[in-house]
Amino acid sequence: MSELGHRYEVRSREERYRGRIFDVVTEEVTMPGGGTGLRDLVRHVGAVAVVALDDAGQVVLIRQYRHPVGRHLWELPAGLMDVSGEELPAAALRELAEEADLTAGRVDVLVDLHSSPGFTNEIVRVFLARDLADVPAAERHERRDEEADLQVVRIDLDEAVAMVLAGEITNASAVAGLLATASARDTGFAALRRADAPLPR
Repeated sequence: MSELGHRYEVRSREERYRGRIFDVVTEEVTMPGGGTGLRDLVRHVGAVAVVALDDAGQVVLIRQYRHPVGRHLWELPAGLMDVSGEELPAAALRELAEEADLTAGRVDVLVDLHSSPGFTNEIVRVFLARDLADVPAAERHERRDEEADLQVVRIDLDEAVAMVLAGEITNASAVAGLLATASARDTGFAALRRADAPLPR
């Protein structure tokens, strides 16, 4: 039931594509005032992202090639919710280790976002990781494909926020995570949710 009272019922569904990360479907949906409309949508497994904040107030950014936009983007360590039975905080820590060679002693929820709700149900949970430590060299993940080209840097949080506002960081979860981290820092991290808080689905 929507907030305005209309029930958007799916009358039919046609699968156009099935993949490892997402499916593409067309659904016929009932509309307010009568009639139906066709909606193409991408059903996505979901993702986690991590703002890793160190004791010096610096955050970890990665620069990674993204083929759909044809260029490298500044991003957060992030990855898919694609390991069966894996809790989301564990997924976040796995991605932090794989992409930034870091572990964290504390993990909290920063924000949840629907990345582009006009066409996909993808939800991204962004965590804040603190009490950072290096993964021992012998235990580090071997990066492949685009990840083999990763650039990992630490910059001051306020500088990262300035990069967001200047349009230098455009990845949605990075924008949301960095702005949320700055806000959380400025209020003493009092409003953070527990790492196991329910995901809004």
